[in-house]
Amino acid sequence: MSARRSRTRAIAVAMGCASLALALSVPAQASAHPGGKGVERSVLPAGDGWASAEGSTTGGAAATPDHIYTVSNRAELIAAFKDAGDAPKIVRIDGTVHGNADAEGTPIDCDAYRTDGYTLDGYLAAYDPDTWGRTEVPSGPMEDARLASAKLQKAAVNVYVPSNTTLIGVGKDATVIGASIQIQGVSNVIVRNIGFEDTYDCFPQWDPTDGETGHWNSEYDNLVVHGSDHVWVDHNTFSDGDRPDAGQPRYFDELYQQHDGLFDIVKGADLVTVSWNVLKDHDKTMLLGNSDGAAATDRGKLRVTLHHNLFKNVNERAPRVRFGQVDSYNNHFVATKGSVYGYSYGVGAESHLVAEHNAFTLSGEFDKAKIIKKWSESSLTAADNYVNGRRTDLIAVHNAGVPEEQLTSGAGWTPALRNRVDHPLLVPLLVGLGAGTGRIPGA
Repeated sequence: MSARRSRTRAIAVAMGCASLALALSVPAQASAHPGGKGVERSVLPAGDGWASAEGSTTGGAAATPDHIYTVSNRAELIAAFKDAGDAPKIVRIDGTVHGNADAEGTPIDCDAYRTDGYTLDGYLAAYDPDTWGRTEVPSGPMEDARLASAKLQKAAVNVYVPSNTTLIGVGKDATVIGASIQIQGVSNVIVRNIGFEDTYDCFPQWDPTDGETGHWNSEYDNLVVHGSDHVWVDHNTFSDGDRPDAGQPRYFDELYQQHDGLFDIVKGADLVTVSWNVLKDHDKTMLLGNSDGAAATDRGKLRVTLHHNLFKNVNERAPRVRFGQVDSYNNHFVATKGSVYGYSYGVGAESHLVAEHNAFTLSGEFDKAKIIKKWSESSLTAADNYVNGRRTDLIAVHNAGVPEEQLTSGAGWTPALRNRVDHPLLVPLLVGLGAGTGRIPGA
């Protein structure tokens, strides 16, 4: 049988089985906590990725009735977290929560944070490379005013989640806009069924020494797991919302970048499962480990599983990995015509990435040799991945197409925490039908 006929037959068989495969996958998404009701009390199934290791991830499944909250604005969200402390709690987001908002939840803009005489026009005039130069970072009164203004925004935007929490959206349109949800220094957290949009920095810093031409650098990710363990992030949607980078102005010939990452896992975070999410239309998508010099906190941690997620039209970091044992399987990576695409997997310092059984759908102008980007000398396992419907050896393709960045095969470990693995030809359909907000089975 010819290779073409064999491939056609494989696709036909895979598509014919898709409905059955989807039906089989639904019950495994979560299991109900004994004595609880509905998805709000669901816990991570046993064996579902790294968050199921060394204990379990149950979030607020054991919450008593007085520790179940429904919130619709930032103040109510913070109050719910403070009221329950570390007791098991379920916090339900109903509607839209704005991070940049007043005490009543009414959205506010960047003018509300400006202080000490800061203006963008004043900042641009003070640090124009034609007068300031390109060898020193900004300093002086206008940079001090920017820092003071940024401090005011940070106090509003960062929202901290306590241990033993389930944070879940109600219905199909629960949304958090402009807030950075911080899972920092805690344990046992579940985040499900929420659209996270446009966590933007009102006061990016100009750094003329960043790269050859300088860059605007911003703060805030939509979601951050920082020094925490046993975290399950499932069926959410992450994007820049109504403020895409493509619509932003350029100053000093560089994009005025108001967004940082969509979702980062950093600074000694450990035992995290990321499943059935959509991450789309963004530049710097996901960091697993934020510094090459963080071995003291990150070595032996950053154990993360990524499965059945859609990464669509993201430029880079899907994810970029340092130090961690990362299992990435059954994800769908899409780069459509006209989008910006640099790479998907970034292999960084002491990373131990296993990338298997994934599907890549890339427009013809993108080079599959650049699916992997080598940042540091680290080995990885990349097997049974399909690019545009064809089984592709990602390491061999990379080494042939990017000879100055040779990759070595073999991550040095074998993942064991996978409940089921779908054929990569099924992944685009399964992920397309099941990933993202509003698609939790039974919700």
